[in-house]
Amino acid sequence: MPWNSGGNGGGGPWGSGGGNNGGGGNGGNPWGRGPGGGGNPGGPDIEDMIRRGQDKLRKAMPGGDMGSLGGKGLGILVALAIAGWAATGIYRVQPDQQGVVLRFGKWVDTTEPGLRYHLPYPMETVLLPQVTKINQLQLGFRNAGDSRFDRNSGRDVPEESRMLTGDENIVEADFTVFWQIKDAGKFLFNIRDPEGTVKVAAESAMRDMIGRNPIQAALSDKRQPIADAAKVELQRLLDSYDAGILITQVQLQKVEPPSAVIDAFNDVQRARADQERARNESEAYRNDIIPRARGEAEKMVQAAEGYKEQVLNMAQGQTKRFMALYDAWKQSPDVTERRLYLETMEEVMKDAPKIIIDPAAKGGQGVVPYLPLNSLKGAAQ
Repeated sequence: MPWNSGGNGGGGPWGSGGGNNGGGGNGGNPWGRGPGGGGNPGGPDIEDMIRRGQDKLRKAMPGGDMGSLGGKGLGILVALAIAGWAATGIYRVQPDQQGVVLRFGKWVDTTEPGLRYHLPYPMETVLLPQVTKINQLQLGFRNAGDSRFDRNSGRDVPEESRMLTGDENIVEADFTVFWQIKDAGKFLFNIRDPEGTVKVAAESAMRDMIGRNPIQAALSDKRQPIADAAKVELQRLLDSYDAGILITQVQLQKVEPPSAVIDAFNDVQRARADQERARNESEAYRNDIIPRARGEAEKMVQAAEGYKEQVLNMAQGQTKRFMALYDAWKQSPDVTERRLYLETMEEVMKDAPKIIIDPAAKGGQGVVPYLPLNSLKGAAQ
């Protein structure tokens, strides 16, 4: 069987079939057979195809001689085809992506950024989702043009934001959840609707946190702690689902009573503010009067203690003095009696006017008034 292709005029990638069937040109038919006339009526001529391929390869090879290679030429073609097919398994993962390798549709591996390889198609394929993108999910409200979950017309979505507080009040809490993909394989294959799952779990976590706090905490100074606690609870729920999602932030945008009862709620809040002010005023008055009353009471107690000590000391002193006099009297009764008499007269007569009478004088000449010189000296000074 000859392998040379004499008279193979080029009419297509495999040449023309005019020299084989003796008819006219085949109009670019790749099988080398005219639409009518000779050739293989049962299908393509395999020998002719191989011969044409060898001709093409011989022209492409250096030296232009393919006849000497024989069957090796076909082997080279097959090797090149296999190498090209194997090269289809090379892929590149960008820095913001993760590679998810599927083997006959089943997730088998997750690869990091860089140049990677998987088994050629159709055995393995790869998905390249972005994992650094921060996704934003709004609950309780929608921005203009955002209709992903819009079930109501307008900005507010009451069925998402209306919640019950720990003291059995109703509030409407609008909040935003920011999330990104943590594990691309789990994200793609463990949950069917990732964004819907995040939405439902976020509503559950926020309702839990609002229900644990009174309304005043949600309206005033504890909004950020409530949002942080909701983030932790939401992450716990998603991890229990093995969702491969990371919650980066939860922001409470607005917390207020429903619009239908906001006037009554404001009246209640004003009444509570008045009650709190009255309580503070009474506390201030109590803090002022009680310390002063306690101070006065302590002063009186200390004065009484001092008086008690004074009376006791005086009584004890007088008792000791009496006992000392009694002991002295027992030893010398006459002397002690004379001394007591003189001391008593001195005490009685010290403030009375005194007149000195000289018993030796006659005719009243011995009466001399007593002048206390010390007293006169002090008065003069």
